[in-house]
Amino acid sequence: MSFLENTRSPAGLGGKLMVRMMNVGHRALARWGLRFLLLSADAKVLDCGCGGGANIRTLLKKCPQGIVKGVDISDVSVTTARRVNRSAIADGRCAVWQGSVDELIFAADWFDAVTAFETVYFWPGLVPCFREVYRVLKPDGTFLICNECGDPEKYRKWTEIIDGMTVYRDTELQAALEQAGFHHVQSHSNKMGWLCVTAQK
Repeated sequence: MSFLENTRSPAGLGGKLMVRMMNVGHRALARWGLRFLLLSADAKVLDCGCGGGANIRTLLKKCPQGIVKGVDISDVSVTTARRVNRSAIADGRCAVWQGSVDELIFAADWFDAVTAFETVYFWPGLVPCFREVYRVLKPDGTFLICNECGDPEKYRKWTEIIDGMTVYRDTELQAALEQAGFHHVQSHSNKMGWLCVTAQK
């Protein structure tokens, strides 16, 4: 497996290095994307494809009386995310589980918000996964997707190098979200081509 394959599912020594790089490299993107998500101090949030757990840590700060959970398919990511957020886990405010977004273990109508940073590129079918996100969200809950890559042509070289990676346009994400039951879909972008999409249950 090439080092870049660790963007999809970090594994081994390369995966450990990749999640550390992600925790730093995705910081600006996450900060920008979270501007479009309003959270109460006691919100319950799920971060899907949580990687090394940096965004969980940020969400915990935004919801000081809330609960933030994470799920990731990679055991390396889960181990790192648990270490990064060990204090919140010990306090009962955080939990990180290994699993796939198309089969979430969480109860229906539980989360106020679900986030997905730099991860839907690798999800096993957008609509089934979005339906799972829809299921675990409370009515009126918000789903936030934040991607650095929003133009398939611009990032074609990455999809050719990284097996299983698909870059989606905002219109493709909107269509899949609406098919899964979401409404009030809004798209935001910036001069760097970053893409943030929010949708309501």
